Amino acid sequence: MLPVVVIAGRPNVGKSTLFNRLAGRRIALVADTPGVTRDRKQAEAKLRGRDVTLIDTAGLEEAAPETLAGRMRAGSASAVEQADLVLFVIDARAGVTPADAHFAQWLRRQGKPVLLVANKAEGRVANSAILDSYALGLGDPVGVSAEHGEGVADLMAEIADRLPPEEEAAEADDEEADRPLKMAIVGRPNAGKSTLLNRLLGEERMITGPEPGLTRDAVSVTLTDAQGRAVEIVDTAGLRRRARVEEALEKMSVGSAIHALKMAEVVVLTLDAVQGIQDQDLQIARLVEREGRACVVALNKWDAVADRNATRKAIMERLEDSLAQMKGIPVVTLSALTGAGVDRLLPAVRAAHEVWNTRVPTGELNRWFEHALEAHQPPLVNGRRLKLRYVTQAKARPPTFVVFGTRAEQTPEDYTRYLVNGLRGTFKLPGTPIRLQLRGTKNPFAEN
Repeated sequence: MLPVVVIAGRPNVGKSTLFNRLAGRRIALVADTPGVTRDRKQAEAKLRGRDVTLIDTAGLEEAAPETLAGRMRAGSASAVEQADLVLFVIDARAGVTPADAHFAQWLRRQGKPVLLVANKAEGRVANSAILDSYALGLGDPVGVSAEHGEGVADLMAEIADRLPPEEEAAEADDEEADRPLKMAIVGRPNAGKSTLLNRLLGEERMITGPEPGLTRDAVSVTLTDAQGRAVEIVDTAGLRRRARVEEALEKMSVGSAIHALKMAEVVVLTLDAVQGIQDQDLQIARLVEREGRACVVALNKWDAVADRNATRKAIMERLEDSLAQMKGIPVVTLSALTGAGVDRLLPAVRAAHEVWNTRVPTGELNRWFEHALEAHQPPLVNGRRLKLRYVTQAKARPPTFVVFGTRAEQTPEDYTRYLVNGLRGTFKLPGTPIRLQLRGTKNPFAEN
């Protein structure tokens, strides 16, 4: 029997869109009209190496049992009874509604593990709703956009982590160890991405040549590293400036490359060391940071660089100045053509992946927080000092922290940077994106 993952929530929050996205194919009908799904839909899917049975349910509504809505709710309740994990979906654009709060309370009474999913979480407007959803008492929310695929890779990982262990613990351990690390090779055209993949594989898997743009589709291959662990590598089309992307085929290639980047755990940004770091390289790096992926910079064609010390210094300074959000990003110098230095790449990828997965114990985190507040107290905002009370880690992949306190949401950007830099330095989180969310707490004695 496969573990059962049930998708539940009120009507029109995007349950069927999420079901299709997790299943990897269009099974459930999707429309803007509430109540399109009436019967439960079921499909098998593989989420981060775990085979599961997905069940899409009708929207949860309060209704008399004999009505259509009542029968639909009964069917949803029956699905929840057999669930190993319930994905409770809310609409981040609409915020937490009374119906969401009601059904969250109902779900807690069912005694089933629940993972809170804030769908339609594209854009900044959704961030406040994601933070507000902590009030539902269902733990840390996972923000996704099922329609655009944003955050779905993180959701799959969270689902896999929360599923019950398989019958044989040894088999489960073996499966986790065997699950390949997902890595994408990205960069501008002609940076040597396909040559690098061929060198890693030890065979001419990809067509290479001096002409830029030979790779059109994102191509996935799996290799075993020196430690016997699997790595799934995706070679992608070169990413040019948007204004220069003209033909329909190239647009699809770029779209495929960006999708591969979003689905990866670690991104290897390949630079042409002879040309040095370009603005487009930095744009790609910012996209990696925005998507919350771990990143390793591969300085390719290192064998052709005349003044290596000056080149390395110039590139490192540009990275430090332009990518403050990924301070300490690991850099590997190599030549995909000759193979020099390529053996250092996968160990650097593994190290970046480990940092990206870091979880900091709550006690250590709050001891650091107390020292940080004493060393540099929170600033005054509108004549009143901010009172930041405690911090917790919401999730890893990338490390995400939530600071709670009175008017914490008004914390200035420079103080937020101070806290992020402190987290990065104290807990050894070089090069990985760090998310810091600030959530205000209500004063019960304040006048309404």
